[in-house]
Amino acid sequence: MIPRLWIYAAVYFLLQTSGSTDICAQILNENDQALKGIDVEEHLGRHLPLELTFTDENGKAVKLGDFFDGQHPVIMALAYYECPMLCTLVLNGIADGVKNMDRLSPGKDYRVLTISIDPQETWELAKEKQKTYLAAAGEKMTPNDWTFCVGAESDIRAVADSLGFDYYYDAEQDDFAHPAVIYLLTPDGQISRYLYGIHFKAQDLRLGLLEASRGKIGTTIEKILLYCYHYDPDAKGYVVLAGNVMRVGGVLTLGLLSILLSLLWWRDHRRKESRS
Repeated sequence: MIPRLWIYAAVYFLLQTSGSTDICAQILNENDQALKGIDVEEHLGRHLPLELTFTDENGKAVKLGDFFDGQHPVIMALAYYECPMLCTLVLNGIADGVKNMDRLSPGKDYRVLTISIDPQETWELAKEKQKTYLAAAGEKMTPNDWTFCVGAESDIRAVADSLGFDYYYDAEQDDFAHPAVIYLLTPDGQISRYLYGIHFKAQDLRLGLLEASRGKIGTTIEKILLYCYHYDPDAKGYVVLAGNVMRVGGVLTLGLLSILLSLLWWRDHRRKESRS
């Protein structure tokens, strides 16, 4: 049976991300004790504490900084592997988004990192979870592309605090209550974007990774595409920025006209030369 606390938490965050603020307020009023400590405080631009140490799915000690090589942006999620509901939905959302994302390749263009918020979970459990989600993400995802880690409570809390990820453990029900959110991080470990909910559009992931990479990945056309989109917190995703689209259209039109006029001038010049 799914614990009542998880039902409250899931309904609250799904309604919050869909904009149903009146219903959310009612849930908070009726169940404020059950939902205490669940929040996200955005820290855009903050660097993660890269010196923190965790254990990966192979039982190897790794530093958080090992996942930030200065070249690849990172999709990151905090979850726990025996979560009965919300974590599974969030991780499913990442797998689906990555599977449907074209042009950018895991390993080559970006990496994915999941850290358990339960200090009691083992690297063996992380290994099983990795197998599940590598299969869900499709053939292009390899074990080196999506890492699952466990760690000590102090290190977990430190990375959660740096991300603004508030959660708490309910001892009576032996469950964690937490928000539904993932993070897009720059290649040097700086927080670039928060994406909320349990469904992550492939376009939002792709544009977010392009943004987080600061121009280090993606084609010229994709960088122009990013210029035409911006992240809208109300829409919970990237939307077209009409002004920039018009500017790009103007530049392209001017370029095409310049090429056409050059061709006309060249043809006219050749005609004059042939007559003389």
